[in-house]
Amino acid sequence: MPPVIEISDMSFSYHRAPVLREVNLRIPEGEFVLLMGPNGGGKTTLLKLMLGLLKPTKGTVRVLGKSPREASPRIGYVPQDVHINQRFPITALDVVLMGKPDAGRGPAWHSPAERTAAHKVLDRLGVGAYCQRRIGSLSGGQRQRVMIARALITQPALLFLDEPTSNLDAQGQEELYELLRSLNDTITIVLASHDLMVLSSYVRSVACVNQTVYYHPAPEVTDAMVGMFHCPVELVAHGVPHRVLKEHE
Repeated sequence: MPPVIEISDMSFSYHRAPVLREVNLRIPEGEFVLLMGPNGGGKTTLLKLMLGLLKPTKGTVRVLGKSPREASPRIGYVPQDVHINQRFPITALDVVLMGKPDAGRGPAWHSPAERTAAHKVLDRLGVGAYCQRRIGSLSGGQRQRVMIARALITQPALLFLDEPTSNLDAQGQEELYELLRSLNDTITIVLASHDLMVLSSYVRSVACVNQTVYYHPAPEVTDAMVGMFHCPVELVAHGVPHRVLKEHE
């Protein structure tokens, strides 16, 4: 079975300053991959390259057997730090409908079938009861579920998320990870995060990103990974199994 993501000899630079170097990565269908690494290491840049929002300086990126732009109708994306005007009069249902390719028509133009589909995905994510609530009145966890619903409205084969738990408390983070694990039954997920707690029981594999990429096909923490963050031990003391992998070569 061909990989859903295949990156070959890819490098990327901003104004000649290298951000990613000689990246080779193959992600199989059905994976739940954690992209982890230090701030500025290139996680968000790698996501944007896989989404087709950036073009590599060198090498190739293939998603679902196509270029990222060609594959975009089958990709869902939840970006980092989605800022919402708390007073803007838009409902949770309207936000989900904005994920449709023809969202520029405005909410009033969506068909009954499209609105039914939006209700179903909100129900699936446990926020159907808030469909007519203004998005600014929802809690952080509820808003994040609505944003994921927006990404799922097109029934994508692949879901990308960039730091989705950055504004959630510990309970909200755990609930979101449980939700993503259930979605992973039918969707390949790639999640960028510095939160090692997600390793404990949710993801299937890890890609360490720090200018280059090292892929580990198991949810394991190594000394090398921890060293990328220069962080205290407490940050990984959430029941994460400390199994040793081979050193990065």
